[in-house]
Amino acid sequence: MSHRNARLTVHGRRLLVERVRSGRPVAHVAAEMGISRATAHKWLRRWRAEGESGLHDRSSRPHRTPHRTAAAVEDRICRLRQDRKLGPARIGPILGLPASTVHRVLTRHGLNRLVFLDRPTGQVIRRYERSRSGELVHVDVKKLGRIPDGGGWRVHGRAACPDRRRTTGFDYIHSAVDDHSRLAYSEVLSDEKATTCAAFLARAAAFFATHGIDRIERVLTDNAWPYRKSFAWRQALADLGAAGKLTRIYRPQTNGKVERFNRTLLDEWAYLRPYTSNDERTAALAASCTPTTTIAATPHSAASHRSAA
Repeated sequence: MSHRNARLTVHGRRLLVERVRSGRPVAHVAAEMGISRATAHKWLRRWRAEGESGLHDRSSRPHRTPHRTAAAVEDRICRLRQDRKLGPARIGPILGLPASTVHRVLTRHGLNRLVFLDRPTGQVIRRYERSRSGELVHVDVKKLGRIPDGGGWRVHGRAACPDRRRTTGFDYIHSAVDDHSRLAYSEVLSDEKATTCAAFLARAAAFFATHGIDRIERVLTDNAWPYRKSFAWRQALADLGAAGKLTRIYRPQTNGKVERFNRTLLDEWAYLRPYTSNDERTAALAASCTPTTTIAATPHSAASHRSAA
């Protein structure tokens, strides 16, 4: 990729070739485009030798690296990192290498951060991300007990609420997270019936469209009945031109992005502070998100933001 101050992009190089091919002197064209004659001749030579492909950027990586750390040494560095979880400052003295060299090797192999490793086995954790927005959207529902008027035990203490195990019902937090951009959309709804899930998907798709995600290709959900059997859900997918995909049974990790987002909602909204009523907590969902991506609540409470999950 051209650097930000480059005089010529691929389009500019094509323009250079076209002007010279029209019969104009190379020196004149170079002066007009603010480049040296040597640069102009370089791109002309590449175009004559390779055609259109010669006008594209090339990798700056050298053909040979004679002073690169030997493969056997790199393997020992990786083994010490994975087996003993040592850092560059400790691996370096063991192998007689500078810590900076060890760090470069670890970075090259994707081992420079311990969070990238499974701690018990030392294996690199494979993380995935779709290549474009809308290719996959994760959908899930989180159930929360409703707060009685005046507040529950979190406000008054456990001793003042001996019947705290009794519930006043549940709220259902429906969430959709785009796999690539991590743009998230949530609503507090009264149930998780098939028609409710289908209507939520339609509203989520409309929200994503306002942020440039015009088409949703696939929707990943767990194996709850509304997603597996209901006509309403299948019709909502058909209206969007999207395909439905289910996670493996008893494997919520498959839908991990939205599962992690559910935890973010609990930490940054639902359990952030004690609420004195259920309506107060519901209204706080929109307030807990960034002003640029929060949308107004209608019959339900809705909010959205970019997730770091």
